[in-house]
Amino acid sequence: MEAVNVTKNGDVNVLNLQQLPKPIPQKGEALIRLCTAGLNFIDIYMRMGNPAIPVPLPFIPGVEGAGIVEEISDGVTEVKPGDRVAFVGKLGAYAEYITVPSSQLIPLRKEINFDVGAAFPLQGMTAHYLVHEFYSIQPHDHVLVHAAAGGVGLLAVQWLKHIGAHVIGTVSSEEKAIIAREAGVDDVIIYTKQDFVNETKKLTNGIGADYIIDGVGKSTLTKDLDAIRTRGHICIFGLSSGAPDPIEAHKLQLKSISLSGGNLMNYLTSREELLRRADAVMNGINEGWLKINISHIYPLAESAKAQYLLESRQSTGKIILKIKD
Repeated sequence: MEAVNVTKNGDVNVLNLQQLPKPIPQKGEALIRLCTAGLNFIDIYMRMGNPAIPVPLPFIPGVEGAGIVEEISDGVTEVKPGDRVAFVGKLGAYAEYITVPSSQLIPLRKEINFDVGAAFPLQGMTAHYLVHEFYSIQPHDHVLVHAAAGGVGLLAVQWLKHIGAHVIGTVSSEEKAIIAREAGVDDVIIYTKQDFVNETKKLTNGIGADYIIDGVGKSTLTKDLDAIRTRGHICIFGLSSGAPDPIEAHKLQLKSISLSGGNLMNYLTSREELLRRADAVMNGINEGWLKINISHIYPLAESAKAQYLLESRQSTGKIILKIKD
């Protein structure tokens, strides 16, 4: 099969398309013929050899995709050959084939095509747990979403507006501000021109945001402590600007701030939980209030271009690789 094989850590030039053996499903696994794969920042961290996410070399990148079940092994009851499925959390999606534990497969509804199927699992279910697990969002609560025009940001914004929250979104440019507003952001802060702490305070009559969703990390988390209200909550779930500086515990105590760390796989600990979150996302898509913004589609052979676009933070929405029609 054709697959992107990373034999050493480095920049996008280490992403090489090669012929590799087709995997064989082991007990409890299904062989998936991949149609599309989703790109995520974790792919970049793994490629670069980030010590926080160690991956033995060589490896095939990609933890999210969609395709058709081609073969099942002994003990598989969740899917059958010919089923359309998606998955997240299994390394090896930049390839024509992948084996996935059947318990981790998401049945795709007939209304969901493979492009959307590869675009929604990680970011859609991340948005779901960010909106539902840490803070009980009430209508008109002020929620600050960093990188509001990014993949998770756009979905979180739509979900927050569906609930009735007042959304403040940070973006890097006027172009991204337009996209954020189209998704439903009430107040956009262009952080390259404005201080998001000062602007958030102005927009909340000096009180601060009720809840902050932060997928940026290093350049934002310390300032989040000033932008959040007394007894507010912050969740950090991504590190697109790098790992944040350590926070002294007493700084949380001063305003009785609560701080959480989010990782999707910790919120997919059973098949019931996986299907519940996936169904919630697909329901939103089918009802029309949750729109998946696929901004760029690249062939598998151009995975380096796709990752460069994501890494440079020039993209909005979701980037996917097209593997098979």
